Parts: sequence; C-alpha cells; structure tokens
Amino acid sequence: MASRLSRCLPFLDWGRTLDRRMLGADLMAGLTGAILVLPQGVAYAFIAGLPPEVGLYTAIVPAVVAALFGSSWHLVSGPTAALSIVLASVVGGLGPLEPSQYLAAALTVTLLVGVIQLAMGLLRLGSLVSFISHTVVIGFTAGAAILIATSQLKHLLGVSVAGGQGFLLDLAALIQKLPETNPYALAIGLISLVTSVLVRRLNRRWPHLLLGLAAGSLACWLLDGEAHGVTLVGALPGTLPPLTLPELSPDSLRTLTSGAFAIALLGLIEAVSIARAIALRSHQVLDGNQEFIGQGLSNIVGGCFSCYASSGSFTRSGANYDAGARTPLAAVFAAALLALILVLAPGITAYLPLPAMAGGILLIAWNLIDFRHIGQLVRASRHEAMILVATIAATLLVALEFAIYIGVLLSLLLYLKRTSRPTVVEVAPRQDHPRRHIRNVRRYGLAQCPQLKILRIDGSLFFGASDHVQRGLRALSPEPGTRVLIIGKGINFIDTAGIEMLLQEIRRLRQQGGDLLISSLKGTVLDELRRRGDLARLGEERCFETPEAAIAAIAPALDPAVCRSCHKRIFNECGPVPSEEDILARQG
Repeated sequence: MASRLSRCLPFLDWGRTLDRRMLGADLMAGLTGAILVLPQGVAYAFIAGLPPEVGLYTAIVPAVVAALFGSSWHLVSGPTAALSIVLASVVGGLGPLEPSQYLAAALTVTLLVGVIQLAMGLLRLGSLVSFISHTVVIGFTAGAAILIATSQLKHLLGVSVAGGQGFLLDLAALIQKLPETNPYALAIGLISLVTSVLVRRLNRRWPHLLLGLAAGSLACWLLDGEAHGVTLVGALPGTLPPLTLPELSPDSLRTLTSGAFAIALLGLIEAVSIARAIALRSHQVLDGNQEFIGQGLSNIVGGCFSCYASSGSFTRSGANYDAGARTPLAAVFAAALLALILVLAPGITAYLPLPAMAGGILLIAWNLIDFRHIGQLVRASRHEAMILVATIAATLLVALEFAIYIGVLLSLLLYLKRTSRPTVVEVAPRQDHPRRHIRNVRRYGLAQCPQLKILRIDGSLFFGASDHVQRGLRALSPEPGTRVLIIGKGINFIDTAGIEMLLQEIRRLRQQGGDLLISSLKGTVLDELRRRGDLARLGEERCFETPEAAIAAIAPALDPAVCRSCHKRIFNECGPVPSEEDILARQG
C-alpha cells in the first residue's frame, strides 16, 4: 500500500528525507531559478504570441505540479523556446484571432497536451520517446531556433511586418523593410544582446539575460527611446494566475488535437532528455512513465490557470542542479518567489523595450542550435546528415506540428532501415587456436570448409529484414551440395515472414543436395517458435544449442571424397591432414 501511494504521490518519498540543511540548499537554488526564469518567462510568452504575464504564470503553476508529481529531483518545468514557437504555429494556423480568442485556443491546446501526456504515462508508454532519434531532435531544435530568430528581427529593427506567412515570405517581407530600420530600436537591441553575451562569458552563473534586459532598458531611458518610436512591453497586471476554464467545444477539439499531440510529443522528448542528462550527473534512477504523468498533470492544471504548454527547461534545470538543489522543492521555491515578484513588483517590465527583449530572444535562439553535435553528425554519417537537413528544412517550410511528425517518421524510417539490414557474416573456427573459437572470416583471414558454410546473423528475422537476409544467404551459398549453419546469437525474434524465408532456403538447399542448420538461438526465441508451432515446421532436429554440436552432427553427412582431398582441416572432426603417400594410395 505504501509503495503504491509513493508511486501516485512521489513527493511523499523525498519529502520524508527533508531536513534544515536540504531546505536551505533548495531555497538558495530556488532564488537562483526565480531570477533566471523572470526574463525567460516574459521572452518565451513573447515568442508564443501571448501576454508576458502568461509566461510567468507558466513558470509558476506547471513548475510546482511537475516538481511534485515527476520523478526527477532536478528537472525544472515551465515555458520553453521550442514549445513556444510550436504553440504559436498551431494557434496561428487557425487564422486571425482576437487576443482573448488566441489565449483561449492556447489554453485549450495546453489542456489537450496534458491529457495526451497523462494518458501516455498511465499506459506506460515512456519508452516510445526513445524512438525519436537524437538527430531529428537536434534538427528540429535548430530549425525552431531559426524561426524564433526570424520572428524577432522585426522588433530588433523596429519595423512593422505582417508575420505568419511562412518562413520564406516573412524573411522576404523583412528584407523589403530594411530601409525603414529604426536606429534607436536597433541600438537598444544590440546593447541588450552584447551585454548578455559579455556577462555570460564573464560568469555563466550570473543572470545574463536579466542584466542584458536591464542594460537595454537603461539605454532606452537614456536615448528617450519611447519618444523615437521604440515600443515598451508595459507593466504586468500584478495578479496571481487566475482560474480559467479552457474551451472544449467539438470544433476546437477537432482543429487543435493534431497540433496538441505534436506539442505533447515534443514536450515529453524535451523533459525526459533533460531529466536523463542531469540524472547522469546526479546518479539518480529515473522513472520515465512517472515523468510523463508529472508533465501531463502540470499541463492539465496549467491549462486551467491561464498557463500555456510547458516542459522541462535545460537552462533552468542545469542551473538548479549547479546551484545545489537537493530535492524538487527547489522548483517549488522558485515558483513561490516568482509569484511574490509578480504580485509585489508588477511594474518590473513597464519600461522594458521590445528591441531589448528581441536581443535577449536572439541569444536564446543562438544557444538552441547545437553546433557541436551538428558538426559531429555531418562528419560521421551521410545518412544522418541527410536526416538532419531534411528535419531542418521541414521545420522551416511546413507547419511546425507537421515538421514534428516528419521528424518522427524519419526516426522510424531510420530505425527500420537499420533493423531491416541485419549483418550476415561468414565465420569459421580459428585453425591456429587449440579451442577453435569461431570468428569473422575476413577479420582473421580464416580458411573455410568447401562443403559447410557457417554464417552468423546479427539482427532479428522479421518481415522487413527477410529479403535482405535471404539475398545474403543465397549470395554466400550458391554452390550445389553446400550445407549452411546459421549461428543465431544475435537474433532476438523471428516472425512468420522470417520462418517462411528459412523454409524456402531449406527447400532450395535440399534440392541442391545441401541442407540448413541453426544453432545458438536464444531460449526465449526457441520458446516462442515452439509455442507457435514454427519449430516443428523447421524441424527440431535442425536446431542445436552450440555450433560445435551442429558441426559434429553434420560432419558425417559431408562428402568423404572432398574431405580426403582437403588440406584445410577446418574442424576437429576433419582429423589429421593426409600425407602425400595416403593420397597416392587412395588414388591407386
């Protein structure tokens, strides 16, 4: 009963271990997190096309729920750049909306995202995230970063450009507006950007975005930017997140569910990837399904409290761990401190200029692009590079939710491509070793028996791999009378298509005077074949526990005339190499 309760309410587990020292460490880490998320929350809401207070609400409510119900000790949830740009794409795809309608649609999407994530967690589908390849995630994030940067250039330049037409058209419209650049806006934005970069290089622990925005605000005041057409963000309402019920009409559910599923998937990928990365440093054992549940609950509750879709933040989670956080209570403290700032200092953004915000967001976008891993992928594999380029192109040229689906499809195709081409390797006993270990023929330069071909299959025999394996078997055993021994250590399962392929090869080899044997299949594979009746179809007499047992069984059936003239002596059963006198005597 206690263990079941701990699984449902994971905060009971770590809550029992709290002491004064841990509370102090978590409080200090929470203070760091609150300072860090203040400019990020405003910036990400700006990317999502929502009022700045909504970004701060999202850094409060979902962060608390995810901390209490997730499995990671250090993951901090809230608004993120990638989810913000995808949400803007999904809601923006509905057409022109009033601000209140836009917010209502965003809250509906958030609730749907939470329901989808919670359902995946309850169904224990946490392992599905592993099917999204790292290459696709890097490519999508890089493409999203380019879109984010492009969307902020109009604010940096102080020009008016109608957005939402697509990456290429938006970029073309922006280029046409370059002669109208507001030099005051550009100067303020660059001051904010340069200050953030310099502060980050001096000390990564300092709140570089906050200091950059402060520098931009100061520059705006000194230059009297408002009088020269520089737009200000304005003051926050100074209220806690209000209870708001999302609209759940059939029309909105039908139009938003597809986009919500894409956001849910991306949010889970972000959260689990970040949690795993930090768990490697903290040596924590994670529960992926519980993390799904925590993220789902955080978005369900957030959708009812004027928050938009949230996920784990790499920046804030890493800073949380580096600041000495001991439990998820650090994220709760950060949210509580942010709520106090929101209520007690709502005018903190009153004199914040949009160009300064754009400068900070450009830095965020730049940091989203993982140049190191992109370089490694391009150098390592042409196929990985093609997938990377295709994912980036899809992110830029099609609706973002569909870009995620394209990424998922590319991941699955990559997985199927790799699994559908199991390696079929020629192996043979090492004649120079007393125990005659079976090794790769090419790697060790081994001689092979002219009558018995030994092949090792490294991969499962399923419908997608059967043709590839069959071509390999036929290419390596074309001579009449050849016996083939398949070593199946690397075979994890054999489906019906794999069985039919093996039966075809058995018939082919027997018609040519040869045969096919199998050894070293895993016990689970044999049990499954026996249960389905496929082992009887293959013939239990063809299956052996070890290659040595199979060789000993097939050796008497080999052509003795070929054996007498063979000097290779591949197997122990071959006996000593015949002398020239013996050969002459047999010939006489």
